[in-house]
Amino acid sequence: MILTSGFGLLHSVDAEDWLQWRGPEANNHAPDGADAPVRWNIDRGENVVWKTAIPGRGHSTPIVVGDAIFLTTAVKDDETQRLLKFDRSTGQLLDNWVIHQGTLPGRIHSNNSHASPSPASDGQNVYASFHTDDAIVVTSVTTDGQQNWQQRVSAFRPSRFQFGYGASPILVDDLLIVAAEYDGSESCLAALDTRTGKTRWRVDRPSNLNFATPIATTIGGQPMVLISGADMINAYDPQTGRELWRVDTATAAICGTVVWDDRRVITSGGNPGSGTWCVLGDGSANDVQWENNVKCYEQSLLTIPNYVFGVADSGVAYCWRTMDGKRMWQSRLFGGGISSSPTLVNGRVYVGSENGEIFVFKASPDRFDLLATNQTGNSFFATPVPIDDRLLLRTAIGTGGNRQEYLIAVGTR
Repeated sequence: MILTSGFGLLHSVDAEDWLQWRGPEANNHAPDGADAPVRWNIDRGENVVWKTAIPGRGHSTPIVVGDAIFLTTAVKDDETQRLLKFDRSTGQLLDNWVIHQGTLPGRIHSNNSHASPSPASDGQNVYASFHTDDAIVVTSVTTDGQQNWQQRVSAFRPSRFQFGYGASPILVDDLLIVAAEYDGSESCLAALDTRTGKTRWRVDRPSNLNFATPIATTIGGQPMVLISGADMINAYDPQTGRELWRVDTATAAICGTVVWDDRRVITSGGNPGSGTWCVLGDGSANDVQWENNVKCYEQSLLTIPNYVFGVADSGVAYCWRTMDGKRMWQSRLFGGGISSSPTLVNGRVYVGSENGEIFVFKASPDRFDLLATNQTGNSFFATPVPIDDRLLLRTAIGTGGNRQEYLIAVGTR
């Protein structure tokens, strides 16, 4: 067990837990020493540890808390939005809690779901955020499903594009930070007290439909919450919401989460402009360090020291040097259609396409080296989660009326 302090969670948690979107270090890296299989076959059960059917549909990524896995879903038949609990070892569905009923949005994008934000946990409680009843609503429950509080963060009634919502809540110390950005007067970034649900700070964001999840890190000794979109990249003080710096760049709508190295911040998107942009992470220069026209819209990028990987909407994988944006290599993986973000495990990148292929390639700037292609169902939107030398994969098998979602653990047996 470890106890993080200063900038992080204020509870004892397992070092191998995956408590929120993008994991323990907020960078989608598996912990040092972790591993995962390179190849598996769902149909034949090869390297499949367990496979559990999920009621309903969602694009959220699972989190892992102690002996349990938590995942959100939405069931259209009874118009419910739910939080599910699975056994970490066996995959057995343990609990199925209805959080909202009868308040699903009237319209969303066909590539979105009514359960796209990933939950977050401090090791004792789970925080689930939903777009419901024309608002963004966060619910806190214990890991046994007892509700602590429920809080309306903001109205969410987009007028120009009714595409739904996707930003995950993130934990910073005793604050839960939630983005609720849309083309209305209540567009904001807010921090809720994890004990009470009350708003500790709230900053206005432009009246602009944006889908990015904020992320917390420390650059140059300065803790910050980063978010991109609305034609800018912003850094905020996590404790007060004070804007630390801002660079006017990028584009209006961003879906992916900002990434960084020890000095730089990088983002990609979007709509109406497309590209990848890099700025300095200390706010010392109000301009772009480098940019290109590669569009990684739904999916986030992935950094290692001095380099950043991306898989574009076109299905082409890239590696750039973060210092100057030099393209180290590019290689086509598939024909296009991607929402899942790449995950780093033991020097390998795992990334899934929307048609269910999961590609594994070396995290090397020297050359592209594809290690495996694993067909994993017919529809893949969530991001692989590395845990216990396994990967947790949320996928759907079948189409139309025969479509069924599963949570699958793959690992070397």
